[in-house]
Amino acid sequence: SAAACHSPQSLPSPPPGAQQSATMANPMPGAASDLLPHFQLEPQDVYIVKNKPVSLTCRATPATQIYFKCNGEWVHQGEHATQHSTDKGSGLPVMDVRIDISRQQVERIFGLEEYWCQCVAWSSSGTTKSQKAYVRIAYLRKNFEEEPTAKEVSIEQGIMLPCRPPEGIPPAEVEWLRNEELVDPALDANVYVTPGHSLVVKQARLADTANYTCVAKNIVARRRSTSAAVTVYVNGGWSRWAEWSACSTSCGRGWQKRSRSCTNPTPLNGGTFCEGQNMQKNACTTLCPVDGGWSGWSRWSLCALDCTRWRSRECSEPAPRNGGQECQGAELETHNCTSELCTAAGPEDVALYVGLVAVAVCLVLLVLGVALLCCRRKEGLDPDAANSSILTAGFQPGSSKPAKAGNSHLLTIQPDLRTATMTYQGALCPRQDGPGKFQLSNGHLLSPLGTGRHTLHHGAPTTEGVDFVSRFAAQSGFRSLPRGTANMAYGTFNFLGGRLLIPNTGISLLIPPDAIPRGKIYEVYLALHKQEGVRLPLAGCQTLLSPIVSCGPPGVLLTRPAILAMGHCVEASTTDWSIRLKKQSCEGTWEDVLQVGEEPASGLYYCQLEAQAVYIFTEQLGRFALVGESLSMVAAKRLKLLLFAPASCSSLEHSIRVYCLRDTPDMLKEVVQQEKQLGGQLIGAPRVLHFKDSYHNLRLSIHDVPSSLWKSKLLASYQEIPFYHLWSGLQPSLPCTFTLERLGPSPCELTCKLWIWQVEGDGQSFNISFNIAKDTRFSDWLVPDSEVGSPALVGPSAFKIPFLIRQKIISSLDTPGPRGADWRTLAQKLHLDSHLSFFASKASPTAMILNLWEAQHFPSGNLAQLAAAVAEVGRQDSALFAISEAEC
Repeated sequence: SAAACHSPQSLPSPPPGAQQSATMANPMPGAASDLLPHFQLEPQDVYIVKNKPVSLTCRATPATQIYFKCNGEWVHQGEHATQHSTDKGSGLPVMDVRIDISRQQVERIFGLEEYWCQCVAWSSSGTTKSQKAYVRIAYLRKNFEEEPTAKEVSIEQGIMLPCRPPEGIPPAEVEWLRNEELVDPALDANVYVTPGHSLVVKQARLADTANYTCVAKNIVARRRSTSAAVTVYVNGGWSRWAEWSACSTSCGRGWQKRSRSCTNPTPLNGGTFCEGQNMQKNACTTLCPVDGGWSGWSRWSLCALDCTRWRSRECSEPAPRNGGQECQGAELETHNCTSELCTAAGPEDVALYVGLVAVAVCLVLLVLGVALLCCRRKEGLDPDAANSSILTAGFQPGSSKPAKAGNSHLLTIQPDLRTATMTYQGALCPRQDGPGKFQLSNGHLLSPLGTGRHTLHHGAPTTEGVDFVSRFAAQSGFRSLPRGTANMAYGTFNFLGGRLLIPNTGISLLIPPDAIPRGKIYEVYLALHKQEGVRLPLAGCQTLLSPIVSCGPPGVLLTRPAILAMGHCVEASTTDWSIRLKKQSCEGTWEDVLQVGEEPASGLYYCQLEAQAVYIFTEQLGRFALVGESLSMVAAKRLKLLLFAPASCSSLEHSIRVYCLRDTPDMLKEVVQQEKQLGGQLIGAPRVLHFKDSYHNLRLSIHDVPSSLWKSKLLASYQEIPFYHLWSGLQPSLPCTFTLERLGPSPCELTCKLWIWQVEGDGQSFNISFNIAKDTRFSDWLVPDSEVGSPALVGPSAFKIPFLIRQKIISSLDTPGPRGADWRTLAQKLHLDSHLSFFASKASPTAMILNLWEAQHFPSGNLAQLAAAVAEVGRQDSALFAISEAEC
């Protein structure tokens, strides 16, 4: 308590009636008269609840008078309740004083200052003041300033539920209820309440799924917030793949499969189900067991001296293999004989037998020689022709020499093609080289056949395009093929191979030689699908990077991989992208068959990803698409920006159409065809735009339009394309249209600026200057159909490398050569050495390299550069130059 000492002259004047109270007090002992009063009980802060008055009490000793003073004014004597007593310990007099304060008294000064009261006690030595006690009207408003809201969170994610209680005096205390039970942070270390009354769950558990209520209370009332439902969900996760099942067939080609389940963990409380397939299939081949079979019995031998003869047979027709059973029975049979030879033979008989055996051996050798000679003639190639240097000068018109007399048939070789025949006519240069030689020269190594020609005669009748498409489209599984032939190519192929391509789309299918088994003829198609016609499910950050292409029919047997080429729009980076090749199964579901950049799980598929195109090696035809998943927000897709305007100037209104497309040739072709129907003309050349995975939309606006000549009819300042519309790649190509109104009969000329930017990203400005009345040809930047060749090329005409030269390169470079003069060095020279493991997994690595070169460089490939690379490989081994060009 604060004490103030005063002289008798400075004592404050007591309120009315104070002298009477002092006279009525009992006289104090002499020692007590010298003491200042001190408070044993001081008034405390109190709250008025509703309309109930409150009491303030003081107790002081020794005191002659005690009065209350409230807000600087003395309380009237009649409002004091006084009680006198004596302190038992000291014997000093004790005075208790109490006053009552009503709500009306406090409300009279409400808003001016707070209502306060304090006691003043008197003694003969002076006065003492007590502490101030504040009297406040208690209340608690009904509405919370902020209430918790419902949340859905993943397991182990943090949860924060905000709560700002209603305004009140005294300030409300806050507690939390979980399903009407009190949340006690002292009992649960995973939960705490912040100083701002928010409830925090550090890591969400399934048990935290509940209804949460914030409760605010003080001495006046108790308020409850609306309940907030918190759902803790669990996203599904795949279990490990089970082991591959046994092959579905015990003999021949079949399937094996493996499965996984969405149980690691199982999705709960609305969590997402696992993305991807729960089953994978893989082709497998089981070698069929072949039981052994006996050959025919040999002739009986001569009757031996012991009067027996014998004959034998072998278990070789067929010989047992792949676990087949051995032949049952005896391989040698004896028999008694009773001929005149069944006696002891003399020396003259032995000489006779020896002579007979010698004659028989000579006859056998003669027959074998005649048979070998016939076989060589049927094959059509003698050793000299087989080892001749076809590579060095075999295809050089004007410098070839006559063939040797024994090899005159070489120029008109007619291979047995069974269902197809191929005729080579041209200047061949046969040479007689040692075996294993690979002759190179400084001439045109891979020059075409000069004046020669390549013809392919099909055993199957020619099929019209409409009939071809309708025949396949009528079958189940092919009904999604595009109608018509604008986005489709087809042809009939045999073991010589060929090529299908869809003009102006960058899409082609290369069927290399010997990919189709000999004796087989396949009708093969290549089709481009529009995105709205095929459903390709994408999830998360996945995006379509290429067109959706079908080649088929699916299920055909290919002995070597075909190569499917198509464009893509990814700015590839191993740190920014995860790129997968997807293939649609027979059931219609899409499966990941290959992770680009990683070793393939099976040898059925492989990808060569380049800056603008992807080359897919596949032994199974089907429907393919390239899908990417961004790993960071800097991952970008290439978009192609095209602007079109009306070709005529007859109207006062003109619409500028802006397309933002996937940067692949097939999309450009689609838009051009669409604009030709609309009568639009191209404004300038296409531009490239990099669209980042930043979740921000793309905005477009036009600026610097001459206001005296043109007026924009766009109400907003810009147009916006949603992020997902561009990122997914599944939406059709729809333009943003800016409509301008020409003010008067001014010239049809317009110069303005187009601004394109991603929200919160870097913008790109494009200046547009064009004449609406001027025509713009689409062929200025599209490759004409006549320059890309026929949609179907069959046989040798489909390849840049002549057939015989190709075979010679393969036979010479497949086997490891001295000082690395083999296919590995060729791959390095052609910058394909990053795919050595894939090439090595095939029966002919050189054939894979040449096939990829054909797919990359058709139709404008430079044969001279390939010849230089092959020649450089040959120079590593001087033995390859055994024959010079002068010998041709």
